[in-house]
Amino acid sequence: MKNLLVSESPLLFSTSEEKNKWWRNARINPDFKPLIAEVIEEGERLLLETEQELSYSLFRLFTESGSRIEFEKVYFKKRHRLTTFAIMVLLEPENKEYVQALENTIWSICNEYSWCLPAHLKFSSETSTTISCSLDGPGVENYTIDLFAAETAFALAEILMLTEDVLDPLIRKRIYVEVYKRVFYPFKTTNYEWETQEHNWAAVCAGSIGAAALHLIRDPGELAAILGKVLPALKCYLKGFSDDGVCREGYGYWQYGFGYYVYFADLVKKKSDGKIDLFKGEKVHQIALFQQRCFMNEDKVVNFSDTNPTASVYLGLSHYLSKVYADFEIPERKLRAKFTADHCGRWAPAIRNLLWFDETLPDQPWGNGSNFFNDSQWFISRHQTTSGHFSFAAKGGNNNEPHNHNDIGHFILQGNSEVFFKDLGSGLYTKDYFSEKRYTYLCNGSQGHSVPIINHQYQGEGLPRYARILRAEIGKEIDIFELDIAKAYELDTLEGLTRKFTWMKGKLPKLVLEDRYSFTEQPVSIIERLIIPSLTITEEEDEAILEGEQRLRILYDSRLLYLEVKQLNFINHFGNIEEHYALDFTVVNPVKKCNVELIFQFD
Repeated sequence: MKNLLVSESPLLFSTSEEKNKWWRNARINPDFKPLIAEVIEEGERLLLETEQELSYSLFRLFTESGSRIEFEKVYFKKRHRLTTFAIMVLLEPENKEYVQALENTIWSICNEYSWCLPAHLKFSSETSTTISCSLDGPGVENYTIDLFAAETAFALAEILMLTEDVLDPLIRKRIYVEVYKRVFYPFKTTNYEWETQEHNWAAVCAGSIGAAALHLIRDPGELAAILGKVLPALKCYLKGFSDDGVCREGYGYWQYGFGYYVYFADLVKKKSDGKIDLFKGEKVHQIALFQQRCFMNEDKVVNFSDTNPTASVYLGLSHYLSKVYADFEIPERKLRAKFTADHCGRWAPAIRNLLWFDETLPDQPWGNGSNFFNDSQWFISRHQTTSGHFSFAAKGGNNNEPHNHNDIGHFILQGNSEVFFKDLGSGLYTKDYFSEKRYTYLCNGSQGHSVPIINHQYQGEGLPRYARILRAEIGKEIDIFELDIAKAYELDTLEGLTRKFTWMKGKLPKLVLEDRYSFTEQPVSIIERLIIPSLTITEEEDEAILEGEQRLRILYDSRLLYLEVKQLNFINHFGNIEEHYALDFTVVNPVKKCNVELIFQFD
């Protein structure tokens, strides 16, 4: 390994002169103006604010109440200050006010008890109350490394490389000391659970540690030792994807996990003169293409799992990937994530949204087309006509997926940027959200998804709850997606349940939903639940009309189905209350062989 890491090629800029010239040019480049202006505005605002420290009262809240938001608000604001002031120093290196603000923030972060979130310190040495102090060693036996400890190490290391010509020598020393003490040494001597996990933790933690090591560690043997653990962890991350490249954690976690994979892959490729190329392989190629496949229209995203219904794109990351893969589609600039969009204030994507931005590249709206991803059992169709943009997405899968929701057979329907049948996405993360109480949350259990409720029971959780694909046909005018979802329910009397979607791609599209039930004895009840946002609902004979900016008619046989509208509120990922409705179509006289049809027609 160490023989591969001998390149002296610059990882970011080769000299201070080159760096300063790049930033001077960025400031006067009109294409960079909106990007730079956002940072300057934020820098000026933050200079006027007093930096809040992470008190013990905030630290203990998670243990006492299970609430994360109070501590994390202060923690992430501090990282946002770090990112902002570092970029402002690069933009205005002569401005001593920003240099001082950056140094104070770095000092404050280096003084933190832990770089981890309290929610990630369960059963850790940091939260143990056992007193084991002696003259032979420190009280804290080892440091925990979570997502944000690793990200902090990456950020401090890279900021040091970019601003060391203006930082005080003691600040530079503290960065080295704290990163080695809190991250490099523990990582070298400890096997962390996330090293073998097949989701975003492996990529973010390992990628961040590897990036920090590439910046700070000069000894080839020590660097090889760190990367010797980083690379296997990244292989585990890739194992979490099927060959179709779908990120079952959702787009937000693609942007997060795969983003950090790319940030590290870029640095290690440079350090090894291309000998270590983590972009090779068809699976990585397919993962990269997930972004352009999972958007429905503009900023509306297929948000199965813990992902928000709308998303912005990291334009720097997109421009970079477009130069790696010829078929990577460059998104429209208007979808660009603003500097303040990331509530976590992450350094790595923020700086690359500037460094990797290429004003010469064209942009384009998401294209038409239908895709079925056999391994992940996702079906996504974008359809543009003279009447507008229409999209449909549905999924099978199983109820043991990363950031799982019990949502087998669930679907999303969108017309002209109006989402009619939606996925609620991720709720507010708390202790209970990731406990045995997870599926009591509306957004996680099947009660908050557009799937049946049978004999008053929701879908079960776990790997035994899965779908079987019966049919997936993509045609010029009609798409058909049919699946067996009977195994999603823990009902001995449920012999069969097939759900068929027929997507008719006309000028004003129509979606037909057909559910076919088979029981060994007469069912107690069958409810076809549909989840909609807060739209105007008008009920007429044999139809319900949903109206926002677009209009959708739901056609059904009122002799067979009875419609009841229920208000459902839930707390979203950012702690805000959202109002939604459940349209419950109850089968009037359920029998052992029962067919239900609902037709959704755009007007």
